[in-house]
Amino acid sequence: MSTTAKEQTMVVCIDPNSTIGRIDPKLHGQFIEFLGECIDEGLWVGEDSPIENEHGYRKATLDALRALQPPVIRWPGGCYADTYHWRDGVGPQSERKTTFNENFATYELDDHSFGTDEFLRLCEMLGAEPWININMLSGTVAEMKDWMEYCNREQPTDLAKERETNGHKAPYGVKYWGIGNEVWAGGGTMTPQTYLDEYRRFASAMPSFTTDVFAPTEMYAIASGPDGNKPRERVQWTQDFFRGLVEYRQPKIDGYDLHFYNWNVDNDADTPTEFDEDGWNTVIEGCLELEDILCDQWRLMNDGLALIHEPEVAMDSKLSHVDLIIGEWGNWHKTAFFARPALKQQVTMRDAIATALTLDLLQRNCDKVSMACNAQTINVLNSLILTEGDRTILTPNYDVFMMYRAHRGMIALDVNRNDSEDSAVYTFASRNEDGTQLLINLTNAHMNDGAEVRLHLPCGAQVDSMETLASEDPHDCNTVEHSDLVRTHAVDVDSAVSVHESAGGAELTVTLPAASVSALHVTIRQR
Repeated sequence: MSTTAKEQTMVVCIDPNSTIGRIDPKLHGQFIEFLGECIDEGLWVGEDSPIENEHGYRKATLDALRALQPPVIRWPGGCYADTYHWRDGVGPQSERKTTFNENFATYELDDHSFGTDEFLRLCEMLGAEPWININMLSGTVAEMKDWMEYCNREQPTDLAKERETNGHKAPYGVKYWGIGNEVWAGGGTMTPQTYLDEYRRFASAMPSFTTDVFAPTEMYAIASGPDGNKPRERVQWTQDFFRGLVEYRQPKIDGYDLHFYNWNVDNDADTPTEFDEDGWNTVIEGCLELEDILCDQWRLMNDGLALIHEPEVAMDSKLSHVDLIIGEWGNWHKTAFFARPALKQQVTMRDAIATALTLDLLQRNCDKVSMACNAQTINVLNSLILTEGDRTILTPNYDVFMMYRAHRGMIALDVNRNDSEDSAVYTFASRNEDGTQLLINLTNAHMNDGAEVRLHLPCGAQVDSMETLASEDPHDCNTVEHSDLVRTHAVDVDSAVSVHESAGGAELTVTLPAASVSALHVTIRQR
């Protein structure tokens, strides 16, 4: 890691009583799709593979995910969901169909050895909530309904018995169901009105899995939101979709799924591992756009809901709230389009910093965003895990998610920074329920310059530990030959942090290396 003589200094005030809301663990969700080698080879190798596996799951990948404990996993797509027929992937392996996967230039045979039961058992092993996206484009309402019955029906119907025959007697209890994916493009090139017409049919057919007509269902319906990368279209889409909900009765809709990718596609010379400072800054600044987008979408959603009429009779319901979800997010570099396997790209500190800043802004807006999924977990785009043959590599993004894991369930704080100070050093903080512990993330987004941050707290404070993710060269990445080149390491608190206490509280002065993500664990002493 490197610091230079050109150190930047920033002043930040952190008040443990200035709260935003609880950080839902599901903001740390992951996304796996039949795209390139995300699932096949990356997660699933089969029981007969010479690669070490646990019941067909690549053991090194499984162990890394167990340590990470992702709160929610989205599957099977993405675009793949719109051609996926769930029955192709259930039952004895030898009897499953073989099809051809054209999803985003994957161009591989698909033997469907990883299907519904394999996905849901994975979620059980990891303690993750499954999010299944149904096939709206080439599937049917009946197909969706049968899939839900297979997963969740407790009563001994034929589909419940089939699930038992396939090795899982108890219902899986899948709560989250996506109804359509990116319907504005490959998911049907629909308009908001044509999609809403289709959505009404599919959502109305969802089983409730209750035995009381007045009992609320646990089933959670997620509508396809707009293309977050289209400034005009995303506004118009959300306005038109929610205005359409005003007409007559509203279907069940619990979540609204916005997708946003941090495109880095304008400079052919810029690659995941070769970039100059301008290219570095383009990616860092690009990821921050999501905050303005999600705030604007949240406003548009609620403006639309406010137009819905009051019910005519007491038995009618009124749609009054819809959760905002970021179902796909991450860095997308141009070379991924030409990669084999499809969309595979390396991960450097540039991606790690963009990942940390995205998690910051999601957590900072935990009063607006309920769930989010990194795209994607393994071997595709903003990966946490890469595989090469029998080797498995954890990227710097994995370290970021592990570093941020302690924020789950904490209370996000409204951090007050002096905007006249250095704008490339970022702070996020959360505290525990009783206000005795703080977790502070400091991200120095300068490619080449170290930084100094002064943190003001209106209370006593003790820095218990500090860890930092950085590298000697911001172009570094983890490879088969150097699998731990970029790794989080513990920092000597006494050398990196100075603490000065006075009657007004505590001031922590923290030294940060260039291109780094750091976490401070602090004990608060109330006065």
